[in-house]
Amino acid sequence: MSRQLKLETDWMLGHSEDGIGWMIFNHPERHNALALEMWQGISDILSHFAQDDSVRCIVMRGAGGKAFVSGADISEFDTKRSSAEQKEAYGKIAGHASRWLATFEKPLIALIEGYCIGGGLATALSADIRFASPDSTFAIPAAKLGLGYDYQGLAKLARIVGPARARDIMFSARFIEADEALDMGLINFIVDRESIEQEVVDYAHRIAGNAPLTVKAAKAAIDAWERGGREQDLNAVRMLVDECFDSSDYQEGRRAFKEKRTPDFSGR
Repeated sequence: MSRQLKLETDWMLGHSEDGIGWMIFNHPERHNALALEMWQGISDILSHFAQDDSVRCIVMRGAGGKAFVSGADISEFDTKRSSAEQKEAYGKIAGHASRWLATFEKPLIALIEGYCIGGGLATALSADIRFASPDSTFAIPAAKLGLGYDYQGLAKLARIVGPARARDIMFSARFIEADEALDMGLINFIVDRESIEQEVVDYAHRIAGNAPLTVKAAKAAIDAWERGGREQDLNAVRMLVDECFDSSDYQEGRRAFKEKRTPDFSGR
């Protein structure tokens, strides 16, 4: 049974079905460029899915088939980012959504078709797993616009592709095809357009069928490594690992193994 989320904008869509939450960038006439109300929609959708125990994995995708997200909606800059006051207000909403993407505890999958540019690539990099169609293209054209990128976004890029390739992406501002993106680790899988949605659904169901506490602890540990292994992060990971060993799911997993059946995990 599919459950639709009620949002304040039509430019973002959210629904859940069979343990998978869907977050859809629904601004195809502008290649899903991120408008201010879409940033708010990201926060609203992820906040809802974070509290819904039936949702175990989230898929992000762009509507229309031509783009995942093509960057920020530059057409808004004159009306919503034209002064320091507006820039601060805009930054609070966008920053809140970015924090949701960066700290979300459940697995995020990006389903990428077509353009994945600038802020769109930054959004895709917040995903744990990235699927792309063969005709997808990637770029951060900030150097062609005079924009500056903050430390967090570039640190994430450098951790994924390495500093040499991160420099290439940022300095050249060139477009990267899917094959090269796969080679540099920018994406995990390339799948034909006819099959990509089903492949992503099957992969998401695979995650959803595993023990949620184990997946949560694993994501937290990898994120902690990415942040440099700070003591507070390591302590949080230790608590999550202990929670796994004390869980009823651990008992269910052992029983299912002995009984040679598929485990039924509850997330408790």
